[in-house]
Amino acid sequence: MNPYILATLLFGLGLGTTITFASSHWILTWMGLEMNTLAIIPLMAQHHHPRAVEATTKYFLTQATGAAVLLFASTTNAWLTGQWDIQQMSHPLPVTLITLALALKVGLAPLHSWLPEVLQGLNLTTGLILSTWQKLAPFALLLQIQPANSTLLIALGLASTLVGGWGGLNQTQLRKILAYSSIAHLGWMILIVQFSSSLTFLTLVTYLVMTFPTFLVFKLSNSTNINTLATSWPKAPTLTSLTPLVLLSLGGLPPLTGFVPKWLILQELTKQDLTTTATLAALTALLSLYFYLRLSYAMTLTMPPNNTAGTTPWRLPSSQLTLPLAISTTATLLLLPLTPAAITLLAL
Repeated sequence: MNPYILATLLFGLGLGTTITFASSHWILTWMGLEMNTLAIIPLMAQHHHPRAVEATTKYFLTQATGAAVLLFASTTNAWLTGQWDIQQMSHPLPVTLITLALALKVGLAPLHSWLPEVLQGLNLTTGLILSTWQKLAPFALLLQIQPANSTLLIALGLASTLVGGWGGLNQTQLRKILAYSSIAHLGWMILIVQFSSSLTFLTLVTYLVMTFPTFLVFKLSNSTNINTLATSWPKAPTLTSLTPLVLLSLGGLPPLTGFVPKWLILQELTKQDLTTTATLAALTALLSLYFYLRLSYAMTLTMPPNNTAGTTPWRLPSSQLTLPLAISTTATLLLLPLTPAAITLLAL
């Protein structure tokens, strides 16, 4: 892609999200979301492969539907209450509609079925943008409207953690596994959004920090399915040793960074007398942990063919940037001791 066009599209992507962050009026928010969607569409279809075009079409139709429902709900709210302000969402009907529209835009179950198919049709770089940056604007809106429909949110959260764990069990494609991982993590965020918005924000940041090195590792080793993970060792031995820890951090295993949000969310749910919900969420986390263990096993305990072509890549210089990967991997593994500082910071 032409670098000028690429720069323009990335600028539009950033501007759309920033407009959504900064706006307090629903029309401006909707415009920011639409700019965001339209900027990523050419990035998704840039390789002109039929799978990429199909994924782009599915993504566009889904996002357009979510944006239309959001615009309808905000108009309904203005009709019922006379308010266009995001902070003035008082009527339950538009709040419920907007929650469902945002759930569709980020891929919460049971409105999730587009996400694995779309992610599977993209390359890992665009998939990383879709799994991280594209979640920011809808979650900023969810944190602002403070939805109070506890039954709906808990149902969406538990369904997402269950589907995210169960759906990834029989997958062999890494991008689909990462899509189901995203669904499961979003479920944890939506479970707690009505009780502690700061904890939702912490969970979102932790998810972004953990997802970034996961995509970069698969991009560096040029892996798209579980079988190709077995050849990672001759390509990058040190990275292959650390990657299972990154995956287990995504699964929420102590003493890694991914344990922090799950631990705090279960604690908050117990404080709110939702012990059954907390128990079910913890059990569904075991499903996710299983397929992360599958990936770890395939990467570290499976021996690749010992031939010349399989053992030389580690001596060849890599043209990819490794500093972002090193920083994000370190953050994914070692931020658990900073939990008290994070809690204090978010309490301010």
